[in-house]
Amino acid sequence: MDERNSEIAMDDYQAVHSRDDTNNSEKLETARQQNKEWNIPYEETCGVESDHPHTQEHTEQADPLPVKRTVDKRFACTECDYRADFRSHLLIHKRKHTGEKPYQCDQCDYCATQKGHLDKHMTKHTGEKNYKCDECDYATARKGHLEQHMTKHTGEKPFMCGECGYRTANRFSLTIHMRTHTGVKPYKCDQCDYSAAEKPSLDRHMTRHTGEKPYMCGECGYRTAHKSDLTAHMRTHTGLKPYKCDQCGYSAALKRNLDKHMYRHTGEKPYMCGECGFRTANRSYLTEHMRTHTGEKPYKCNLCDYSAARKGQLDRHITKHSEENPYKCDQCVYSAAMNGSLDQHKAKHNKPFMCGECGYRTANRSHLSVHMRTHTGVRPYKCDLCDYSAKKKGQLDDHMARHTGEKPYMCGECGYRTANRSYLTVHMRTHTGVKPYKCDLCDYSAARKSNLDRHTVRHTGEKPFMCGECGFRTAYKSSLTIHMRSHTGEKPYKCDLCDYSAAMKNLEEHMATHTGEKPFMCGECGYGTARKSDLSRHMTTHTGEKPYKCDQCDYSVTDKRCLKKHMATHTS
Repeated sequence: MDERNSEIAMDDYQAVHSRDDTNNSEKLETARQQNKEWNIPYEETCGVESDHPHTQEHTEQADPLPVKRTVDKRFACTECDYRADFRSHLLIHKRKHTGEKPYQCDQCDYCATQKGHLDKHMTKHTGEKNYKCDECDYATARKGHLEQHMTKHTGEKPFMCGECGYRTANRFSLTIHMRTHTGVKPYKCDQCDYSAAEKPSLDRHMTRHTGEKPYMCGECGYRTAHKSDLTAHMRTHTGLKPYKCDQCGYSAALKRNLDKHMYRHTGEKPYMCGECGFRTANRSYLTEHMRTHTGEKPYKCNLCDYSAARKGQLDRHITKHSEENPYKCDQCVYSAAMNGSLDQHKAKHNKPFMCGECGYRTANRSHLSVHMRTHTGVRPYKCDLCDYSAKKKGQLDDHMARHTGEKPYMCGECGYRTANRSYLTVHMRTHTGVKPYKCDLCDYSAARKSNLDRHTVRHTGEKPFMCGECGFRTAYKSSLTIHMRSHTGEKPYKCDLCDYSAAMKNLEEHMATHTGEKPFMCGECGYGTARKSDLSRHMTTHTGEKPYKCDQCDYSVTDKRCLKKHMATHTS
């Protein structure tokens, strides 16, 4: 699928919701009835193959198309309950059972069950695009794609989900969307128990078994199994951001990033959980959220019975099986169980992007862009409900949760809730004791990457962040940000119940004085506190851990403040 057609496919996932609850209920009921008329399946059944242009890429396991049924269908399939009005339709259907594909391309190994599919395929070789848009310069080889493209100009989205109000210009997209409600995953892997709601997801999964990565970047050697991934990767070298917002100056390298950005202007959250009412602008977030209800853990370890709800969790688990770390750094003694971990480590040796203000260096150009905002004061992420602005998108996302009060992520151990998925991941480590971030120079490990970064500077002594006002230097960007407020007097964290404001992000602790809430709870004895740092200190009473060690004698202690007092005995 070419890039332009990929854009069209992604556009199908935009939705519009009615603001009026009464009208919305009526529309949902109308949509349910209409879906039944069109035969859009709420539960998947055996389907008839079609020349429908929108399903060209999905012919192997396509869903039944929403065509109206006639009363008498006298031609019956002996393999399943499919019936047809015409013998020719039944013959085409039977090829799904036999696997027969009589129409073969004479230029590649493609073959098809229907001649119409072969004709469409041949346009990939000829490059012929006979269907042209009279509104813009778009052209395509398929009439259906042109009709789909025209909805961009008209804004028409006639297909609506009767469950949540999602709307789309594409009938097939509605069929795919319905699977978020039914949980149906018709595309099965024949080598493991993986299944998917969409064929492209199965295609991506299959590359894990084959290991094939035919697409390679000529700049850095990056390889991938997917042409679209290589196209997106090349933009990290060129800086190209072809997807432009027509309401502000935002641009993106990936269309899905632009789609997410557009929801900031509309405030729209088309994806809704039928269990608890959680809504989101991102379909993948809904998919992950649903696993909190279903308990589904699709990512399986092939070395033990471990399974995970997210791929990142499985990747971290896999490293536990590696008795040795085969991936070695050629510049130091570091080694890793995963090639991706080695690549990240090597970036520490090579940091080509440097700040001209303070000498800060990084391996990542986007990190430098964010760092520069500490000097310029630029805060491009604006809240549309108040005058808050932020340097990072994640900070704005956290802030927005204060307006909505939404906290969809909950800990099953102690009931802790948060608006941020990553906060829940970190919180769970207080129960499991997992510390995935390891120092490669000593045996220190941490539950958070930021803690490891802070620890590492003890070995290097590096302090790349400098204040332009007084020359203060620090190893930590966050420390410089907080320090700068001593010059500006800025106190960005404001309580919406009183006039309290703070320069540091301890607002949650202050809010506990109003609510009495103690969200941080010990799983061992039930101790609760409003401060995360208090819980960390408390946990050492159970573990016996004394992480704060004196470097001049063998003294160690559970509390950092006690270590500071002890150090004074050496200096005095």
